[in-house]
Amino acid sequence: MSSKGWTYAATAAAFSIGMVSAPPARATNGYFENGIGAISEGEAGIGVSSSDAVMAAALNPALGVQAGNTAGGCLSIFMPNRSATVTGTGPAGAALQTGTFNSGEGVFEVPCVGGNFKMGDKAAVSVLLYANGGMNTDYAGNPFSGFHGVTGSTPMGVDLEQVFLQTSYARKIGYGVTLGGGPLLAAQRFQAQGLQPFEAISAHPQDLSNSGYDYSYGAGFRVGALWDAAPWVSAGVSYQSRIWMTNFNKYKGLFADNGNFDIPPAITEGLTFHLSKTLDLAVENEHIFFSSVDSISNPQNNSLSGGPLMGQTGGSGFGWNDMNVYRIGAQWHTTDRLTLRTGYSHATDFTNGANLMFNIISPATIKDHASIGGTYDLTSAWSVSLAYTHAFSKTFSANANPYAPGQTVNLQMDQNDATIGVKYKW
Repeated sequence: MSSKGWTYAATAAAFSIGMVSAPPARATNGYFENGIGAISEGEAGIGVSSSDAVMAAALNPALGVQAGNTAGGCLSIFMPNRSATVTGTGPAGAALQTGTFNSGEGVFEVPCVGGNFKMGDKAAVSVLLYANGGMNTDYAGNPFSGFHGVTGSTPMGVDLEQVFLQTSYARKIGYGVTLGGGPLLAAQRFQAQGLQPFEAISAHPQDLSNSGYDYSYGAGFRVGALWDAAPWVSAGVSYQSRIWMTNFNKYKGLFADNGNFDIPPAITEGLTFHLSKTLDLAVENEHIFFSSVDSISNPQNNSLSGGPLMGQTGGSGFGWNDMNVYRIGAQWHTTDRLTLRTGYSHATDFTNGANLMFNIISPATIKDHASIGGTYDLTSAWSVSLAYTHAFSKTFSANANPYAPGQTVNLQMDQNDATIGVKYKW
């Protein structure tokens, strides 16, 4: 590597250390990101089968060789609108408060930074720091207040923030195949407010709500493969393992298994068709295994209907399903300096109607994203990329309170996301 390359590597590493405390808070596909970096986000998350982006290895570690010697970062401005509406009546102590509750905190800044460094013609090492998602609600009112005869404080909501540090190694092994992989370190913090009405059904009522931020740390791995099968098509697959996290001890009365909140595994497969020298078309499918983590997937009725208490093994979770995310995107090199992108993604339902009550605090209703973006090469070394994504409004509605079957819960969310990325290559 040249001395300039080492200089940028050191800069990227120092920048990464400085960004560790930055607060990501994006909930798109469940709470997984719909793309990482401006280039991927410009195609609605596409990037597992072909990319020269700085953050390419975050989607598929095997892309490190293709990405070459690059360093840079991104900043996303994420703007979600989320609300919950409760209608209908029920007996005192069993019914939720009625009305429409709008969540505040509508603007978040989400960074990413990294470097990719070639080792000869056939290998590369990547060091990347990024957010993979998060969820946040901050309701001025409390729809749970009075539930179980307990007054809930305000504001009411939760805040989950996650950051990931990935190092990976990629190598061409011949026949158009490149393999890659490496460890994935994670840190997350969480707080909940206003959930005192659930103390009656919690195994640890003192560790359920209003305990400030708690922190959790863990590790897993990401591996991937890339096959340049022919000049006109490339195939990629990437697998993120379960990330085994330490428990949230301050919230062991909320999350099943005594505060466990591991990060679920996910697998993505994709194809990129090189239709011409200037036009690429890509398709992908991502499967997120939310069902593998009890605190996410256990039905809410486990504790509400006399089963294990919240916080215990088998206690209530959020009732999330495994999710499939289908993507299609296109990239057009309009000139030697300008590349334009667009994409669309569609996700399956995150839960069913029976679990909507708990999901007032995490209304991950989004199913459809549309994106546009582009990259302009300022010089032979420097480029800037922009992306904009709109997540279309989606409402889920159901009679989700088992104690008051006449009550209906409506959850709604839509999102806007603007990202800028800068890349230096040598």
